[in-house]
Amino acid sequence: LGGFSADGREYVIRLGPKQWTPAPWVNVLANPGFGALVSEAGSGYEWAENSHENRLTEWTNDPVSDPATGAIYVRDDETGAYWTPTPLPIHGLASFVVRHGQGYSVFQSTISGIAQELTVFVAADDPVKISRLTLRNTGRLPRRLTVTGYVEWTLGVLRQRDAMHVSTSIDAESRAFFARNTYPNDMGSRLAFADTSPPFRSYTGDREEMLGLLGDLARPAAL
Repeated sequence: LGGFSADGREYVIRLGPKQWTPAPWVNVLANPGFGALVSEAGSGYEWAENSHENRLTEWTNDPVSDPATGAIYVRDDETGAYWTPTPLPIHGLASFVVRHGQGYSVFQSTISGIAQELTVFVAADDPVKISRLTLRNTGRLPRRLTVTGYVEWTLGVLRQRDAMHVSTSIDAESRAFFARNTYPNDMGSRLAFADTSPPFRSYTGDREEMLGLLGDLARPAAL
C-alpha cells in the first residue's frame, strides 16, 4: 500500500475506497516544546512540553482501530452531503494519497467534485499545530461549501479523568476558541486554543450539540 518516493524524502501511502493499512502508519511532528502524532488515517493527538502529562487531545493507544479524536469536515451546503479530507472519521468511496515527510503529512483526495489537499505540520518555533486545507472545484458549476473543525480536549493525562474539568470560551479580542483545565495540576493555568483563518462564523463548546446523542464523529448532528 505504500513505499518511499523516488527521492526518498516521503513515505507515500495509497488507499483505495474503504481500504486501510494493516496497522496505523504514524508520523511524529514536533519541535522542542510541542508535538503531534498523525496517522495515515488522519488521527493522532497533540501535546505540549510533556507528551504524557499534558496531552492536549486524547491518545487512544489503540494499534488496531486507530480512532479519531478530532476532525475537519467539508459540507456541500446545497446537497447537505459532507465528508472529511482524511480517511478518518469518514472513509467512503474515495481514494486517498497520504504522504508522510519530515515534519509534515499531506492528504490528497477528490470527493464530490472537490479536489482537496490537507497539509498538517507543527510550527518550527511555536507551540502550534497547523492544518492547511486547499479546496479546488473540478466542475463547471459554482459550489458553496462549509468547513468545520472539531477537537476533543483532554488537557491532562486521561480524557476520562480530565474532560469534566475542561472549560471553553471565546476570547473577546482574538475571537479564538480557548480551552483550559480548571482542576489544579502540574501544568498550572496553561491555555489551549483553536482558531481558523478566515475567522469562524459559529462555534459551540457542547460536544452533544456537535456530534449528537451517540457521539459519532462519522455522523455529526451539527452537519
